[in-house]
Amino acid sequence: MIQIFGVKSCNDTKKAIRFFKDRKIDVQFINLKEKEISKGELKSITKNFDIEDLLDRDGKEFKKRNLKYYVFDTLELLIESPILFKTPILRKKDKVTIGYKPEIWKEWIK
Repeated sequence: MIQIFGVKSCNDTKKAIRFFKDRKIDVQFINLKEKEISKGELKSITKNFDIEDLLDRDGKEFKKRNLKYYVFDTLELLIESPILFKTPILRKKDKVTIGYKPEIWKEWIK
């Protein structure tokens, strides 16, 4: 099963869902506005990526909060505000991608 973590308003998340839907592959969509990433899922994701890579420093929410002017614990910030994750985050077992990566997903579904 492929999990897609994101928000419905994110264009890359929409494209990721459509990528799999067009190939008739079921996905589990987790809306980060409604449900946070569990600590276990986050641990699995951070095996592949540094926690700093998961923070969307170019996103609207990061800018709205003026976070570039603050010192913070990135892990705690992401746990308390999942809307700050770069999206989409896709996971298939121990494989993880951040952002729109169809070239990698094609390999996953071979």
